[in-house]
Amino acid sequence: MKNILVDVDINPEGLKRLKSIKDVTVQTITAVEDFRHIEPDIIKDKHILFCTYPPTNLADMQKLEFVQIASAGYTQLFGLGLAERNIKAANAAGVNDITIAQWNIAMMINLARDMRGMIRNQEAGIWDRPARFQMDIRGKTVGIWGYGGIGRETARLARAIGMNVHAFDVRVGPRENMFAVDGTGDKAGILPNRVFSTDQKKEFLNGLDFLVLSMPLTKRTEGIIGYEELTMLPAHAFVLNPARGPLIKEQALLQVLREGKISGAALDTHYYYPMPADHPLWRFPNVIMTPHISGSTLSPNFLPLLWDLFVQNVERYISGKPLLNELSPEQLKGL
Repeated sequence: MKNILVDVDINPEGLKRLKSIKDVTVQTITAVEDFRHIEPDIIKDKHILFCTYPPTNLADMQKLEFVQIASAGYTQLFGLGLAERNIKAANAAGVNDITIAQWNIAMMINLARDMRGMIRNQEAGIWDRPARFQMDIRGKTVGIWGYGGIGRETARLARAIGMNVHAFDVRVGPRENMFAVDGTGDKAGILPNRVFSTDQKKEFLNGLDFLVLSMPLTKRTEGIIGYEELTMLPAHAFVLNPARGPLIKEQALLQVLREGKISGAALDTHYYYPMPADHPLWRFPNVIMTPHISGSTLSPNFLPLLWDLFVQNVERYISGKPLLNELSPEQLKGL
């Protein structure tokens, strides 16, 4: 018998499926998307935890065997000693691939056509029809740094509208045991027009119209994009970051924007939560700032997909099959 604790919002159909699995018990609590203390009597006998953030008293979960988190990012698991305790963990990669890829396409079109400029004109009652409002992204090149689920779905949509796709990742080939909605992404890893290895960074960046970041934040990737990398981009290029803010060095981004070294940026993930109202990134006319909503956790599709992933993983765990989106010991240590 496996005892399960659910600390995420309920999807009725998903909960019904979960309870139908043989030899499990399910307890639900009111979900809180933050670290918190949970009474030991509730968690001490649980083998499986479904949450966004684990409890601060995780040490009280002496029987814990598997943690499923509700986010693709997994920094909240760093330093908890899960690998040392041989506790399996999986993230929610794939659940938000569709919505984040749609955000990427929308931002590329909005940046290329200077949608912010058109809206400013609308608010001022100005009729103006310059060439920059009439740009086309067909034939443009998007570079995807981190060819996981989000990168692959972005590649599929980009190719469908006539863009060239360049990928910068050593893992461009086929993917197994990763959650993805049927008909999305690039499971076989065949969509990029070109693939660049890690020693071809300058060549990769030099040839882009858009750079999309879709890698996790780890000790290795924090600050991986600095002034040097940003200035390898052509001056007409745009940067999109729906992944994690600190992947780009904050002062480097501000510097290249002030110097006009890039044409602009779209940022959905940030350096502070919330971003202070006086932060200079709000003021650039060529920067689109969205409040970490590209993943659309309040969309009607989020919970059904998240619960589908979790139920599949419970079934896999009980039957001894590989988990979907299982995090390696190195990933759990933030390496």
